Amino acid sequence: MEVKDSNGTILSNGDSVTLIKDLKVKGSSVTLKRGKTVKNIKLTEDEDEVDCRVDGMSIVLKTAFLKKA
Repeated sequence: MEVKDSNGTILSNGDSVTLIKDLKVKGSSVTLKRGKTVKNIKLTEDEDEVDCRVDGMSIVLKTAFLKKA
């Protein structure tokens, strides 16, 4: 399974990615701003999602809103 970011670049475990859009976190009042770098991502079973930790929260992000840093 190949996991690709919004530009088509292949992602792997431990990569750093940058958000390309402001994202509201469901169930929280937190908004992740465009340009924020997320380090050490983990791939999931779904090729459209990655698991990561942002500001102490463990969340799942869609790869459509990420680009490899």
